[in-house]
Amino acid sequence: MTRKLRVAAVQLRSGLEPAANRAQAMPLLREAATAGARFIATPENTLRLDRDRQRMLASVGPEEGDPELKAWARTAQELGVWLLLGSGAIAAGAGKVFNRSFLFNPDGRVAARYDKINLFDVTLGGGENYRESDTVEGGSKAVLVEGPMGAKIGLTICYDVRFAPLYAALARAGADIIAVPAAFTVPTGEAHWETLLRARAIETAAFVIAPAQGGRHEDGRATWGHSMIIDPWGKVLAKLDHDEPGVIVADLDLDQVAAARAKIPAWQGGRDFAGP
Repeated sequence: MTRKLRVAAVQLRSGLEPAANRAQAMPLLREAATAGARFIATPENTLRLDRDRQRMLASVGPEEGDPELKAWARTAQELGVWLLLGSGAIAAGAGKVFNRSFLFNPDGRVAARYDKINLFDVTLGGGENYRESDTVEGGSKAVLVEGPMGAKIGLTICYDVRFAPLYAALARAGADIIAVPAAFTVPTGEAHWETLLRARAIETAAFVIAPAQGGRHEDGRATWGHSMIIDPWGKVLAKLDHDEPGVIVADLDLDQVAAARAKIPAWQGGRDFAGP
């Protein structure tokens, strides 16, 4: 008996106010649920996208008692879906936050949390320089969780996609699906987004779901959009070809993961070697 799972990726243009961002997302979440998606994922920085460090730190609190997290939990329960809140800033103390994903089950309970491991410290030129580590406390633990239909879901966030060993570890642990909620810049998105996502899908022989932020945000930042869903053979099953808010839906045949891994077992890792 085949295991078929309908999933959705929601593309957003989050701003400074979490409640307004949720209001923007709700019609798209309902559209995805009405289309039959049982697993719905939103982008990185869904709760708030703000690169002003002091303003962001002043508005962020601890996870416990956060009203927006409670509202997202109720949304998962209302829609009866597994809902991945791509990420939100959660106070970590010492003037920093965690960039944290939350996976809610259909009862509205948190099934898994993931703190972004690899932080976006880059110098792109043209005035686009980012030091995520100035504000964010990096995570240290890879996360794999059992979701709908027993699918094993690996959680990653945005810049993680450039670090293949994390994805290899998730694959070796049995990941069927790897989520990559993101807020890619326009230059890096245009150059690398699809290539990196397809490479990670091929290397791990897993489905990749990549919901993205897109367009010009309230804080002045521009993100690439172009959300995608990719199969274990590297085929793009669904994508948005723009940076506007929207939703894509795809049917995943979870048995394709085992089939792809049986054909090319490189996901298990190669031979040990010395040097250089």
